[in-house]
Amino acid sequence: MEEIRNKIKESGLISLDLADFKPNVNNIIEFDIAPQLWQGLILKEKDFRTFITEHDWSQYAGKDVYIHCSADAIVPTWAYMLISVRLLNVCHFSVVGSEIDLQKALILKKITEFDTTQYPDGKFIIKGCADIASPAFAMVELTNKLQPTAKSIMYGEPCSTVPIYKAPR
Repeated sequence: MEEIRNKIKESGLISLDLADFKPNVNNIIEFDIAPQLWQGLILKEKDFRTFITEHDWSQYAGKDVYIHCSADAIVPTWAYMLISVRLLNVCHFSVVGSEIDLQKALILKKITEFDTTQYPDGKFIIKGCADIASPAFAMVELTNKLQPTAKSIMYGEPCSTVPIYKAPR
């Protein structure tokens, strides 16, 4: 009787799951400027600086923070800058924008840190069935990261792939 062979394993395909690049959503926290607006409209610099000085920044320790204003108000750029200065040595990572913006930045950070040099001429399969914010963004960024060293890039599962890229010979 002939031994059953795993042809997919023998093919040397490197399977990458988008879930491996997903940020820990339990670590995400918001910083909303809206409660600091005077009459819900404007930010008074003196009052805001007092708030910045007295605010308990420890609640952001080790967290991924998105800074935004939920009110329809024009927030001066310096307000975001003051907040980011305070968060820099407290939180893990921060961005100005929405929670999706933060998740995309964290995904990009993980993709950027992914070491492709360990896979010269790699034949990659990007698995796309992950519950991840903006999967198209993540797949494009991962493809961009892999392409310079990849022999081929495919999308899907090893048993059913869509060719995306093949290096010129």
